[in-house]
Order: sequence, then C-alpha cells, then structure tokens
Amino acid sequence: MVAAMAALVEAEAAACEQRRTTTPEVVAAMWDTGLMGRFNPSEAGGGEPTFAEMIETWIAMARLDGSFGWIGIANLPTTAAVAAYLPDAGFAEVFTAHDDRITMGGQLFPNGTGETVDGGYRLTGSWSFGSGTGHSEYVAAGFMPLVDGELVYASEGIPELRVAVMPRDEVRFTDGWHVQGLKGTGSYDYEVADVVVPAHRTFELFTRTPGRGSAPTFRMGLMPLVAAGHASWALGVARSMLDDLTELALSKVRMGDPAPLAHKPSFQVGLARHESMWRAARLLVGDAFDRIEAAVGAGEELTPTLRADGRAAAVYATDASREIAQWAHLAAGTTAIREGSRLERAFRDLYTGTQHAFIGEKVAVDSAQVWLGVVDDPIGL
Repeated sequence: MVAAMAALVEAEAAACEQRRTTTPEVVAAMWDTGLMGRFNPSEAGGGEPTFAEMIETWIAMARLDGSFGWIGIANLPTTAAVAAYLPDAGFAEVFTAHDDRITMGGQLFPNGTGETVDGGYRLTGSWSFGSGTGHSEYVAAGFMPLVDGELVYASEGIPELRVAVMPRDEVRFTDGWHVQGLKGTGSYDYEVADVVVPAHRTFELFTRTPGRGSAPTFRMGLMPLVAAGHASWALGVARSMLDDLTELALSKVRMGDPAPLAHKPSFQVGLARHESMWRAARLLVGDAFDRIEAAVGAGEELTPTLRADGRAAAVYATDASREIAQWAHLAAGTTAIREGSRLERAFRDLYTGTQHAFIGEKVAVDSAQVWLGVVDDPIGL
C-alpha cells in the first residue's frame, strides 16, 4: 500500500509543508489504497496486522517523508485503538454510522478535566500538538474525571485517566503548528470548554480490554503500540538519510578533495559505523516487540519488564537515528542545507520528532528502574 503511494507522497511533500498539514490528495490515496484503515480491528474494516507488519509499514512511510511517516504513527494506531476500546454504543456512533471511514487524531495526555454529569462528562481543557488533527473527522483528548470538582482515583494516589472522542466541529483549533520540522502533519493545538461528551464516547487510557479485535496488539494497551510507532518512525527517517547519502557519495566531490566522497576513507568508516548502528537498532526494536506480541498472544501477562524493554528500545532507536542524522547531515555538506532536498527535510523532521516526551529521558529512567527493581511499575510505562 505504501509503495503504491510513493510517487504521490514524494511529489506532495513540499505542498504538505506549505499547507502545514497533509494534502487532500495524500489523504485520499491513503483511503484508496486501504492504508488508512489497515490497522483497525476487523470489525472496523481493518486487517489487524502483526507488530512486524506495522513496523515495516511505519519505516516505509517515514522513509518516503517524515511528515507522512508521522501521520502513520498518529492517525493509524489512534484510530485503531479507539475502534477497539470504545464501548459498543460509541463504536456504532463513530465507526458503524460512517461505514468505518473515520480518521482520528489528537493528544491523549490528560490535559483536560471532565466533570461527571448525567450520562457523561463535561469536558474542559487544552491540548498541544494534536498529531494528524488537520484532516481528522474525530479528535481524541485525554482527561481526568471529576466528581463535584474533585479528582476520581483509580487506585491509591493515581487518578483515573480517560480518553474522550469528539467530532471535530466540537473542538476549537488554536493551531500553533509553526515549527522547524514535521510541518506537513497538521499537529494543531486545540481546546474545548464545557463540551458534554457521552460516556460511550470515552474509554480508560490504560485499558487492555478491547471490545473488538482479536490480534494481541489490542490486548496490550496503547503504550507498546505508540512506542513501536515512535521507534519505527525514527528508523524510517534515518534510513532515508543513509540511502540518500550513499547515493550522493558516488558523485559528490567536496571542495579540496580529489575524488568523490565514496572514496574517502573517513567517510567509509563513518558509513560502516552508522549503517551498523541502524541495523542494530532495527534488530533491537524487532526483538523487543516480537517478544511482547508473543507473550500477549500466548495469554501471558504483559509484565513491566516487557514494557520497559519496548520503551527502552524505542528510546535507543530514536537516539541512534538522531546520531545517524547528524553524521549524514555533516557528511553531505552543502547539499544537506538546500531547502527542498530530502536530506534537508529529513534532518529537520528527525530533530523535531525526537523532542517528543514519549521517547524522552524520563522513559529511559523508568525502564532502568524496572530493570533494577527500584520501582515495580511506573505509571505511564
């Protein structure tokens, strides 16, 4: 499906950046190829791919264009998760009523509060960087329920966390998407004030009990799925830079050099090191998420150690990809600073994407603490 879109995605990349959101042509092609709904549960028209298939898809998308890849790790898994976890009435209202032709974007971090009212929640809050909301029919938003203004606690010291799903016309977009990279993702800021969301259009943020979908991915919750997406995205963008640089090196002669870059020993050493780094990170990601999928598929518990392995793999893949991008950018010389080149755009995209908190330093700390036995199960891992 991604291969069928390759020429269009590359041709539309500049237009997506200029519009600061994915063009209608790319969105239409994602539906026409079947890619947009591919990750969904079968009940929502999806194919329920394995982790290996999702990872390869995400890498292929990000290799074509960073913004396109980011849409892949935002819209596809968010829509699939909402389809899996919404109560039956919510699924019927959001998916069945629209023949499953629904795109979902948003920010799941609980930046809102929802006062409990008859049949639902009165939601108020503001969310930044709502990935893929520029072309989404529905917007997801994380929130904390309140009763008479007081937080509701799921367990001692831990508040209940939920996700609300709203039609885009109930959301006020404040934009804010003026950024260095990933410009074509339409990751707008948005807010709501006193919007009543029925309970059947909400679900628990950390639930692992799907209402639909038989694949193991739906029985492990959102966190491993998001982690695999971030890792794959970074690897895909780094892969594009390695590939473009390798091709460039056969013809590019740096000022003062007697031969093309490919014949320079220091470049050859750098290529060997960073190509190996990419392959090692790719193998680590595949191993971590294959083990998670196998355990859940066999009916075993998704232990904190397995989750830590996946999150740490995502952090490492991102860090390795960023180092690869820096080396490729320097090795390519002035070619990498020319606006509109794939190398220039990929460099900006990668450094923007790696600012995401989901693959930040705290995640590495949480993972290490689980391995060390210092903390049993950090919230959010």
